[in-house]
Amino acid sequence: MQNLCPQRIVCLTEEATEWLYMLGEEARIVGISGYTVRPRRARDEKPKVSAFLSAKIDKILALKPDCVFGFSDLQADIAALLIRQGIQVTIFNQRSVDEIFSMLYQVAATVGQAERGLQILQKMQDDLMQIQANAKSFKRRPKVYFEEWDVPHISCIRWVSELIQLAGGDDCFPELALMPMGKDRIIAESQTIIERAPDIIIGSLCGKKFRPEKVLEREGWQSVPAVLNRQIFEIKSADILQPGPAALTDGVGQLVKIFQTWEHAHA
Repeated sequence: MQNLCPQRIVCLTEEATEWLYMLGEEARIVGISGYTVRPRRARDEKPKVSAFLSAKIDKILALKPDCVFGFSDLQADIAALLIRQGIQVTIFNQRSVDEIFSMLYQVAATVGQAERGLQILQKMQDDLMQIQANAKSFKRRPKVYFEEWDVPHISCIRWVSELIQLAGGDDCFPELALMPMGKDRIIAESQTIIERAPDIIIGSLCGKKFRPEKVLEREGWQSVPAVLNRQIFEIKSADILQPGPAALTDGVGQLVKIFQTWEHAHA
């Protein structure tokens, strides 16, 4: 059955690339996103054929892929162009932790590694369950504002909100996390964030660095507990805003460290 699996895969986003490397199936990858940083060696080994909202269609076609993996409605136009050229395209739209696990299993099965994929995914799930169990010992849970963009303010997507909860925090904007589109998670008024009084602020911006010192300077934010206590942190977008292995391992791991340090100081 192995030779029935796709042999030439283009990954338009990082999470599929990272996962195929984890499965030991990187030889199948013939093209990757230019934003890929995980694993680092992929940038040296694979041709870069896309950004996130755009792609080099001619270059992808020249690679003769038999499968293209992408993510979300934001890549629908790229997918349509490739489909019209007769290319098989799978666009995943995972927005929750459970959906990430489902996407990873589907990719593993596609390349004939369902059993190996299940073993890795079971370990990830067990680790998340242990993190959740450990967080139950918290005497106090921090309120967390996770900033996905700064101007305008955009709160975190669903899988990040779920990981915050697992790691022992409470998302300040859980109602917005249910919105799949970034435009629907915009917080129009800074005062709304101030009023929710986050204990911790975490920033993770795609395309630019989050600067905690700039948050300290925001007008009217001086009364926010996270600002008063200098509890402002950055998690790299590649570690938590990619809906794949990174978020379920390194991303949540960084949340755990931040929350445990805070909780120990406030126990």
